[in-house]
Amino acid sequence: MGRVSQEFFKFKKQQLAALTPKTFLTFIFTIPGQTISVMKLKFLGTLLCCLSFMTGCDKSKSTESGNYSLTKEILLQQLKTTHSKKEWYVPVNDALEGLTSEQAMWRDSSGNHSIGQLAYHLYFWNARQLAKLKGHPEEVFSGNNEETFTTFNQVDWEKTVKQVDRVLIEMEKIISEASEEKLEGWYPTLANISTHNGYHTGQIIYIRKMKGWWDPEKGVK
Repeated sequence: MGRVSQEFFKFKKQQLAALTPKTFLTFIFTIPGQTISVMKLKFLGTLLCCLSFMTGCDKSKSTESGNYSLTKEILLQQLKTTHSKKEWYVPVNDALEGLTSEQAMWRDSSGNHSIGQLAYHLYFWNARQLAKLKGHPEEVFSGNNEETFTTFNQVDWEKTVKQVDRVLIEMEKIISEASEEKLEGWYPTLANISTHNGYHTGQIIYIRKMKGWWDPEKGVK
C-alpha cells in the first residue's frame, strides 16, 4: 500500500466524515516525504470526486433527516436489490414469482437442491439473523445446514414465498430505524446476508432458465 493510502486509512471514521475536498487536498500535500506523480494525481482526482459526491449526498440528506447515514443507505440498497428492487440483477421476489408448487419441488438426478429448498434455506437463515438483530434468543438448531434445505415440503410453497418476503421487509425496517452505533456491529452480517441472497437467487434463476420457466423480459436474457 502506498504512502498516501497508508496515511489516508489512518483516519478515524469521524475524521473521514468531516473531511472536505479542500481539507483533503491540504492533507495529501502535507504528508512528509510525499511526491506527487501523474498517476498519483489521477488517483487523487478519483478520490476527490468520490469525496465530493459523498459530501454532497451527506449534506442534502442531512437537511431532510437528522438520522441520515451513508453506511445505512448503502446497506439498505444492497439488501433491497437482492429482495425486491431490480437493478443489476433479478431480486429474489421476482425469481420466486409465478412458480407452482410442483415446479418448486423439481430436482435433477444429481441431487442438487430444488427451488423450494433454496427458498426455504434463504428464509431459515434470514429469519435466524432477523431474530438476532431484534435481540431475541436463538432457536434450537442442530447445526446441520442440510436440514435448512430438506425441511421444505410442497404443501408450504406459497407460505415459504411469503415468508422470504416478510422477513426481508422486517429486516429493512430494522436497519432503517437503527442507530449508527448499532449498525457498526451489524456491518459484516448484513453484507453477508445480501451476498447470500444473491448467490442462491442466481441458482433459482438457473433452474428456471434450464426448465423453460423463466420469462427473459424479467431479466437475465
